[in-house]
Parts: sequence; structure tokens; C-alpha cells
Amino acid sequence: MGDSRAKRLLLNAEGVAYWAVAAPVLARLPAALGYRMACWRGDWLFRCQAEKRTELARNLRLVLENELSAEAARQVTREWFRLSSCEAVDVKRLRHRARPLRRLVEIRGREHLEAALATGKGAILCTAHFGSCSSGFSVLHASGFPVTAIGRWPHNYMVGLSSAERWFWDRVYARPLRRDRQRPNIEPWPGRFDVAVRAAAALRANEVVTISIDSPPMDSDRARAVEVRFLGHQVRLLPGAVVLAQVTGAPLLMGFLYRSPDYRHQVWEISAPVPVEEETATAFGRCAAEVSAAIRRSPAHWDFWLPRKHGHGAGSMSSLAALGLIPPEQDRFTSRGAGPSARQAIPARWIDR
Repeated sequence: MGDSRAKRLLLNAEGVAYWAVAAPVLARLPAALGYRMACWRGDWLFRCQAEKRTELARNLRLVLENELSAEAARQVTREWFRLSSCEAVDVKRLRHRARPLRRLVEIRGREHLEAALATGKGAILCTAHFGSCSSGFSVLHASGFPVTAIGRWPHNYMVGLSSAERWFWDRVYARPLRRDRQRPNIEPWPGRFDVAVRAAAALRANEVVTISIDSPPMDSDRARAVEVRFLGHQVRLLPGAVVLAQVTGAPLLMGFLYRSPDYRHQVWEISAPVPVEEETATAFGRCAAEVSAAIRRSPAHWDFWLPRKHGHGAGSMSSLAALGLIPPEQDRFTSRGAGPSARQAIPARWIDR
């Protein structure tokens, strides 16, 4: 027990040191060297965090079932740890109007975003907790597309974080991202009913509003959720992106940020507008299918493979269990409770966009 506690403290200290000291240094090195060293750190975490490694591989096979062999799940798990370390370097390259990171990100589908904004009704970019998308939103903004994100900063509500920890994550993670956004995040806290109004105002100002649609609904929102097919399972998700597009007339596009095999280059893949004229559940099902396809194409890019306590309304349940992708009895939070390990060495992938 003492060894386990000591290891958690060591990992916490390493995570703080990596974000506060190492990642800023890596971000100023030549990109090839900086991201290679970030991958070395990811490999080290993969080797030393046996419990997380085993659980992530297990969750991959539980959700994707026969799509991954044991060896393939192991490779995806190693990749997940590498991408987590690389995301910190992405955030630290968001300086000087994000120029160091913009040089490494290609925007495919820029013409779709430009055409959508040419209508004067703004644009909705629908995505998921996938890849380094928060840094990617900042890159889009710095590239001339005014971006406002709908999403919570979890250090503002994560159970168990001290005020010092909240201050730290706000400083090292949220502050660099906020520099390259048109407006502050529109945060859908429980009991707040002005999210749609604020999003509509951003669209009327001809901005790009981003929405990640893969989060489990909070208890207060369950009545508005619709059932869709997601990763081979029937789940309930909030169709807010489609409803907003239907009400405002803003074009809705799908966008995913993929990291290249060299780890330093990334590609935004932005689609043409998705039809939303039909029934809400049908149109939203098409969006959920696009997210599922992106996750199947690059499963290591998805954040939710490891348990993370869902902040409001889902109790002690990880995102996978709250979505219905794994049985609650096989979820670490519901089976053992959300202990200290839920907070150890918080990586970029812990952050809720």
C-alpha cells in the first residue's frame, strides 16, 4: 500500500514537472527532436503504469470487441500514451499567435469552412474528444477563423482537486488555449440555460462554434438525449449540435485532428456541411457515425479509453460506463470507487474540451 501511494505521488510530481518545465523546453526544440522526446516519455509511462496500461487495453477490446487482437490493443495503448505526452508539447507551442504549432498543422477542408462562413450565419464544427483538438481549435482561430468552443474546463469542477491544483491546470493548460479564442468557453454547467443563446450569438457574429458530441449527458440533460448507434452500441447522446444548426441555419461540419506517424505533423480533416434538414435523431445519428468512424480509424486518438470520473450527475462512473459502452460492473469507478488513482499524473487527455 505504501509503495502504491509513493508511486502515485511520484507520478503526480512527474506530471507537474513535465507540464511546468519539460514540455515548455521540448516545445522550443526543433520539432522532430521535441516530439521524439515526448514519445520517449509516453513509452516510459506505458511501461511503468501497468494498471492503466492493462485497463486501457481491456477497455479497447470490450468496446471494439472483435476489431482488435490482443497485440493490436497493446499497440494502440502504447500509442495513446505517446499522444498524451505530445499534446502537452502542442499546448506549449501556442505562442506568438500559435505560429510554432501552425507550421505543423495542415487544414484540409479549409474551403468548406470558408464557404460556410461566407453565408454569414457562422459555422458549427462538430467533433469529439479526439486527438489534440483543443490546441487544434486555437490553430484554426490563429489561422483566421474566429473560434468559440462549447465545453467545460474540468479543473473548475473535477471532484477532489485542491484550489492550488485548479490554479496550476488553469495556468499551464487553459491559459495558453484561451489566448487564441474569440470568446471564453461556453461552459454547460448544470442549471445553466443560456448555452444555446450564447452559442447563437457567436454564430450571428459569423464565428465558428465547436462542439464535442461524445460526452455522456448529465442527469439534468438526459431528457434531451437521443439514442444513436455509436461504436457498435446503442447510446444516448445530446443532439445539441444538430438542434443549433436547425434553429440558426448555420452550416454544420465534421472535423477531426489526426496526428501523423512522425508525431510532429497534424492534419485537420474538415468535411463539407452535413445535411440537417431531416428529423433531429436521424441527422444526429449521421454525426455520431462520423465520430465512430474516426475512432475506429485511429482509436489511440480518443480520450475516453481510460476511466475518468464524470463531473456532474453520473456519480462514480467513468465516461465509457456512463455512455453504456462497458457494463457498470466492469468499470473501475463503479466497482472500486473513484480513489486517488483517478487523479494521478493528470495528462492533457484528462481535460474536457
